Amino acid sequence: MKHEIDLKKYAIRTDLVVDLLASKEMEGITVQEEQIKGVHVTDVRVKEENNGLGKKKGRYVTIDFQDVTDKKNAMEVEDAFVKYLKEFLEEEKISFDQKALVIGLGNDDSTPDSLGPKAVKQVLVTKYLFDMEEVNPSSDYRNVASFIPGVMAMTGYESSDIISSLISIGKPDFILVIDALASSAISRVNKTIQISNTGILPGSGIGNKRKELSKETLGIPVISIGVPTVIDAIVLVSDTIQYLLKHFSYHKDFFGKNKLAPVTSIDTSNYEKELSEEEKETLLGEVGQLSEEELQELIFEVLTPIGYHMVVTPKEVDFVVSKLGTIIANGINRTLHKNFDN
Repeated sequence: MKHEIDLKKYAIRTDLVVDLLASKEMEGITVQEEQIKGVHVTDVRVKEENNGLGKKKGRYVTIDFQDVTDKKNAMEVEDAFVKYLKEFLEEEKISFDQKALVIGLGNDDSTPDSLGPKAVKQVLVTKYLFDMEEVNPSSDYRNVASFIPGVMAMTGYESSDIISSLISIGKPDFILVIDALASSAISRVNKTIQISNTGILPGSGIGNKRKELSKETLGIPVISIGVPTVIDAIVLVSDTIQYLLKHFSYHKDFFGKNKLAPVTSIDTSNYEKELSEEEKETLLGEVGQLSEEELQELIFEVLTPIGYHMVVTPKEVDFVVSKLGTIIANGINRTLHKNFDN
């Protein structure tokens, strides 16, 4: 008999709308996909507040890529990012003479959470030049300010309260906010940029949700930019089991049922093949009969009592987050200023 598990108390952390898409034909939700050279873009528009995704009404663009360590690939990601960020500004009816405030959320002392500060440090700031009237308003430069509010554990203040104060002082017309996110898919960690016009919850990537930063709470348009840099350990274990099953499916077809293929000889494009329910049960017993959600719940029930319910990040996170911070900063500079040459 199939093992029954209560799923009500458990939900995998994810900030990405694409992680939640069960179908491209969900009611009140439209999905468009585009391939721009080596970059895949998923453009999701949520048209109703009460929707199957549990996300706010608005637009969510997800840019998926593989390798940003290669200069050509990094430029392709940056070009796609600029294209869609400009579209967001146009949809919000933001003109070139309007002032921008770029916010870098996160903790610079914690690498997976340092994306926002790393990116903001490379944004071209011009507000002080405009204040001193050293820039002609008709020039190729926009009035841009930036700020890194830090985390509440260091400052004692909510980021939203600090940013509200900055808005009252500097009177920006719109905000770009950058933060690290969480994903429920291994394949998207450090390989996805999400842009949205619905705002952001600081700290949501590591489960520490603070006050929302959005047009509703701050009074001006807020465009959020995020990269998933962490994944729940439960997802990691669950996905590993799923890849194990796909591995067996591959070698069953190409190497014989009782022989494991050398890892170096596997073509992962054939991982789309699936084992039958009977074959899964033969390999993993009762565990093999569980759905993906049930498997994650079982792992949750195993890891949590022993203190191993963790959030994890890839070993190369230092280099990749730094690279992604540069891509996002260059993209913002190219979007906010005219003829910007990085």
